[in-house]
Amino acid sequence: MAFRESRERTFWAADYAVFAALFVVCSGIGIFFAVKERKRATSQEFLVGGRQMSCGPVALSLTASFMSAVTILGTPADVYRFGGGFIFFGIAFLFVVIFSAEVFVPVFYRSGITSTYEYLEQRFSKGVRMAATLIYMVQTILYTGIVVYAPALALNQVTGFHLWGSVFATGIVCTFYCTLGGLKAVVWTDTFQMGVMVVGFLAVLIQGCSLAGGVQEVWQTAQQGSRLDILDFDPDPLRRHTFWTVSIGGTFTWLGIYGVNQSTIQRCISCKSERHAKMALYLNLLGLLVIIFCAVMSGLIMYAFYAQCDPWSAGLVEASDQLMPYFVMEILEDYPGLPGLFVACAFSGTLSTVAASINALATVTYEDFVKQYCDLTDKAGTWVSKGLCVVFGVVCTTMAVAASFMGGIVQAALSIHGMCGGPMLGLFSLGILFPCTNTKGAAGGLVLGITLSFWAGIGAFIYPALDSKTRPLPLTTGGCTAQNSSTVNTTVPPLTSQTTSLRPLLADYWYSMSYLYYSAVGYIATVAGGLLITWLTGSVAEEVKPWLIRPVCDLCCFWSEEYKRMCWCGVDHKEDSLDLVHSEERPPDHEMDPVGPGERYDLQKTSYINAEFIKDIHL
Repeated sequence: MAFRESRERTFWAADYAVFAALFVVCSGIGIFFAVKERKRATSQEFLVGGRQMSCGPVALSLTASFMSAVTILGTPADVYRFGGGFIFFGIAFLFVVIFSAEVFVPVFYRSGITSTYEYLEQRFSKGVRMAATLIYMVQTILYTGIVVYAPALALNQVTGFHLWGSVFATGIVCTFYCTLGGLKAVVWTDTFQMGVMVVGFLAVLIQGCSLAGGVQEVWQTAQQGSRLDILDFDPDPLRRHTFWTVSIGGTFTWLGIYGVNQSTIQRCISCKSERHAKMALYLNLLGLLVIIFCAVMSGLIMYAFYAQCDPWSAGLVEASDQLMPYFVMEILEDYPGLPGLFVACAFSGTLSTVAASINALATVTYEDFVKQYCDLTDKAGTWVSKGLCVVFGVVCTTMAVAASFMGGIVQAALSIHGMCGGPMLGLFSLGILFPCTNTKGAAGGLVLGITLSFWAGIGAFIYPALDSKTRPLPLTTGGCTAQNSSTVNTTVPPLTSQTTSLRPLLADYWYSMSYLYYSAVGYIATVAGGLLITWLTGSVAEEVKPWLIRPVCDLCCFWSEEYKRMCWCGVDHKEDSLDLVHSEERPPDHEMDPVGPGERYDLQKTSYINAEFIKDIHL
């Protein structure tokens, strides 16, 4: 479909009203919880919601936080350029949720922790805990910078607002309601924002499909443009998106986000029972599938609409990440309020992600650093936590400046998660799945995993892949108006001997690996290196408390008792050891007295044992 005459498109008054309403509602939720919870102002209430959250809001919060503006703006543009292979992330999400719910979350929930990295001190040492915390903080600040920058770029493209003014407005609102209301405000604003995201997508899908000629026309055009050639089973790791890179690489990448990431685990352990925590993850899977389906369909509809005149090649947008907001203004400009709804949709994803990140960063800083060196009262701890929210709000907002130099937002965001998340996933896997792992193995494996994943990721940033395996599918400007034809640039400069001679040999192999494999590389290197160093230095598994591990043999119920004892490496794995669980009625300090293997808490004397959960285990 050819363009209408190119002209500047701006918001109507109704668009501004819809957009402003988003910020007003989010700020209002923060104020509501600040007033409601003022008499229960403790650091635990502020950071983990008193551990009384139910599964529904937490599920919606999880979906909204990780389906950010990176997904809303970046995924449709990626599908538009590279095809619909992104849909295979649905397979990755399925495995991610199952492993998170059945392996990682039960261990964290039973440990009674607030910061995920408390587990590492219980399992290994304080040094390993501090190193992991610092890595997480770097990862989260970098990622949050990207998701702040993305919707600001969209707003700048469609309305002409000042780019950095939008960035700072986003950061101020997020910091405001996160600081006032704590985790409860974050969860409930996420719930509201999830609804805004779905409605915004529906507006684009319905109107876009109608203008593109209907569902059948969209499908045929996508097929003709090779956007539906997604059944690519080529095992070549240099291919950017194939079935294997998306399903396998995507599983490792997103498991590093869902399985061990503080932002996710913090909301899971805020649930009032382990059953609610698991249910939140499974309900969240439905939300993930809905959002990824909407994003992929938006990309296909956008391709069908612009099949004869690519706005990027025609010079009407400056970057691929501006395609989606340009498309929205093209199809919704005659409906005042709807463009504002979509931009509110993009900002909803950002607000939820940034607020969750700020809250998580404040939590790990307070638990892993402040509490280690300062003995604070509950009131002082609450004020320190609020102050940390303000600090990290400023840091994450200013980090958006660096995001403007990172290229495509989807690849940049997932690359950061892969480079940091893979080694972190490997570290926690060493602790949970392999009882034999010692502290030296954990530390050495983490160093090796971080080194290899950053080597691949930074090398790819310096030497971008030039091979045709990573290039976008063909686009055309044949249907553009004469006014725009002079700016058409549809060809990619061919590789020359001079270009390739300046690139190191690794650039065409190691650095050209699909960005989705960074996490897998980091994970495998961390686990393999950790087990090798443990074998060389000697296992100390008999000192591990049974509630801190869930060996791989537990996932294979058909294994014999002999094999289970072997995999538990001398740690008592009798059913009684599973009774060491925390429940809704935890002691004020949320700590557990050490219990030796085979010993059992007296349920009559210990009120915070989750009797209901123990009954479920026995059944």
